[in-house]
Amino acid sequence: MIEMELSKIVIDEKRHDQLIALKEKGGTRVLPIVIGLNEASAIKLKISGYNPPRPLTHDLIYSIITELEAKVEKVVIDKLEENTFYAKIIIQTASGVQKTIDARPSDSIALAVRSHVPILVEDEIIKQYEKFNSEKT
Repeated sequence: MIEMELSKIVIDEKRHDQLIALKEKGGTRVLPIVIGLNEASAIKLKISGYNPPRPLTHDLIYSIITELEAKVEKVVIDKLEENTFYAKIIIQTASGVQKTIDARPSDSIALAVRSHVPILVEDEIIKQYEKFNSEKT
């Protein structure tokens, strides 16, 4: 697995395209992922330091996890099928049991920026993306 970090968020409200770019931590590879406007906004708001007067959805999820004395350990983008990315949120419960929760990458990353945990991408996904891009050129 490759540890990635959020490199940039692009929001184009006119074209309704939003994407996040994940960059290999300590490396040069980049993985862009198209996401929804709400998720892009939620990530951008958190990174910018904005604290809403009432919790937004991802803030609420994070609060629920911590109030249950569990913690988010990491998020993993683990599959790419037909141009759709899949992810998992790895949570450790208060009793020490590790739970894996299926999630969209955008929601996973929005939660990762709130909980300050690693974003990991399976090696095979990077290889698939690089192969796809080399075939387009």
